[in-house]
Amino acid sequence: MSSMKTALPMSLLALTISVGGASARELQPEAINTASIASIEAGKPKPADPDPAIARLQVLLDRAGSSPGEIDGLYGENVSKAVAGFEAMNKLPVDGRLDPEVISHLEGNGPIVAPIVESYVVSAEDAAGLVDKIPEDYGEKAKMKSLGYVNVAEKLSERFHMGIDLLNALNPGSQFAPGDTVWVVNSGPPREGKVKRIEADKKTGQVLAYAEDGSLLAVYPATIGSEDNPAPSGKHKVKGVAKMPVYRYDPKRNFKQGKNDKVLTIPKGPNGPVGTVWIDLTEPTYGIHGTPEPKLIDKVGSHGCVRLTNWDAEELAGMVKPGVLVDFVNRSAATPK
Repeated sequence: MSSMKTALPMSLLALTISVGGASARELQPEAINTASIASIEAGKPKPADPDPAIARLQVLLDRAGSSPGEIDGLYGENVSKAVAGFEAMNKLPVDGRLDPEVISHLEGNGPIVAPIVESYVVSAEDAAGLVDKIPEDYGEKAKMKSLGYVNVAEKLSERFHMGIDLLNALNPGSQFAPGDTVWVVNSGPPREGKVKRIEADKKTGQVLAYAEDGSLLAVYPATIGSEDNPAPSGKHKVKGVAKMPVYRYDPKRNFKQGKNDKVLTIPKGPNGPVGTVWIDLTEPTYGIHGTPEPKLIDKVGSHGCVRLTNWDAEELAGMVKPGVLVDFVNRSAATPK
């Protein structure tokens, strides 16, 4: 449950490198660009390091409008859900399995022919607006001017929908300084269209966005409430959208964080409690919003709201207007109603 301050009108190599205190193998861009997603084996033990074929699969799904969440080169539940979403979008049997028909549609019918991994030159703007650290305590957060990114790598990883370990594996030893050329994935432009109806599926942990003609425009992995703080049920509507929202913490209306027992105004920023976007719902204090920790989407519960990665929340926000129906459901697959 959340509350806003503002009124809303609406070829893996053998070289091992250090990545965030853990070891990860260096990845060559061509390993991902030339990987075969047909080589991915269902049920195979999950690799500890980013896998080229899985990274390619995640990018292709993202380009197609079925988000895998954070592109990290690891085959987890969010990838299976993205495959199921892609099947539903393309009117294929929905089972979340990477079968030949799904592979053919992903590799052969995509609108983008650009390489999966491309070079990018770090700009001075990329290094602007950073903060030293993000405290865990809300009282300390409230003392800050903004809750920006802590370094350029974090900023780039979110811009390109990447996990920080995958970004570092592609750029071993890089300082990500302005002028540096680095490797990033090309997940394609944001989806466009007009959303008529949204389903927040509490059982599968997905948000499905439908167009006026009933077609499925986009599918996103989502954290939808928790056992302690369940999401609402039934039908609601979008009330408005706020970008880079300021967050109003009220322990009496929301939840108790640490020892904070007073109302706090927490500044805006991608590392704020609700990330870069708040889609306000007609159900008081509830919304669809971003997150400061994209890797935890549908892995850790929310305080009742619908949490997406910042980039997915931004994309969805660009396709909705006040009055859009938001239906909280409990289904078993990303299948259109």
